[in-house]
Amino acid sequence: MSLITSTTDLAAACNRFAAHPFVTVDTEFLRETTFWPKVCVIQIASDDEAVAVDALAEDLDLTPFFELMANPAVTKVFHAARQDLEIVWHLAKMIPAPLFDTQVAAMVCGFGDQVSYGELAQSICRVTVDKSSRFTDWSRRPLSEAQITYALADVTHLRDIYRALVAKLEKSGRLGWLVDEMKSLTSPATYEQHPDNAWERFRGRARKPRDLAVLMEIAAWREREAQSKNVPRSRVLKDDVMIEIALAAPRTADALGNLRAFPRGMERSRSGSDILGAIERGLERDPKTLPTIERDRRSGGGGATVELLKVLLRQVSERHGVAAKMIATVDDLEAIATDDRATVAALSGWRKELFGIKALELKRGRLALTVEKGKVVTLEWHETPGPASEEETQP
Repeated sequence: MSLITSTTDLAAACNRFAAHPFVTVDTEFLRETTFWPKVCVIQIASDDEAVAVDALAEDLDLTPFFELMANPAVTKVFHAARQDLEIVWHLAKMIPAPLFDTQVAAMVCGFGDQVSYGELAQSICRVTVDKSSRFTDWSRRPLSEAQITYALADVTHLRDIYRALVAKLEKSGRLGWLVDEMKSLTSPATYEQHPDNAWERFRGRARKPRDLAVLMEIAAWREREAQSKNVPRSRVLKDDVMIEIALAAPRTADALGNLRAFPRGMERSRSGSDILGAIERGLERDPKTLPTIERDRRSGGGGATVELLKVLLRQVSERHGVAAKMIATVDDLEAIATDDRATVAALSGWRKELFGIKALELKRGRLALTVEKGKVVTLEWHETPGPASEEETQP
């Protein structure tokens, strides 16, 4: 078994990996009972070898691994990298670069939205990945041979997947399309958990400024508690309870305890006192300093426009072989429906060329959607009589 348990062996392996143009990387971690992910195993592979690193081994120093991840001469290849990168950021305050995410690349290559590693292994490598150890407890020791074999499979096939996707991207001239996506994945802001921003996950739940002000304070308190205790947010306060508190804004322990979903007895605890303090801070906020409460963009006539934009997005996605989610999100479509100059990814760069320009033309009545031979096609408006069919959903 290729299992590394000592710093000396890890350093030697990372020195060998550093001689290669790319390495494939994956992690096995647990997060069910903690706020921060607990890394248990790290898998790394080059063309010459594949190793599993026991991240829980006694006295193991992961510094050689972090140095490899920071090596600018070695491309780090992950599949669905975000959680793996969050682990590295939390442990070392650095993000692997240069980076290549095969899930993002697969979306650009037309494999669909959020295609799994197993699906790519089957499609590209013609192998079926064994998932029998998928829900294993990676924190238990010793690790079995079956666990290590399973873990290594997540980086060995990734080598061929990476090569195949790079070849497709180079052939189609789309390699540059990944630049913006990789910038987002390698930005520290993507992984920093600022308590003052925790409310943004519930932005649409606040009906009026007072609700928002209290929600901002309660969410920040919960985030700080969860981080300091390293427990899931729900262990501190469940989402629905937090929303109920924000909307009711109780100002006494009795009123807090009378809320339907509030944990019994918690109102008399230190946490109850902290929550009441957060409510008061929220109520004292100047409404003029609060973020604008977003109204439903689909109200009024916007809903019909959004639905048309969804059809156009699907048509463009299928014709060009790019996952729809990669081109535009529902939020993007709603923003475009109400504002031709919306600051969204779909109206910049290659996305604008592929979809954004057509979306604006559709809004302005200069582009129409119809069906020919069972396929959605776009019709451009011309000065001369008679519309011309521009393109079908598939080439």
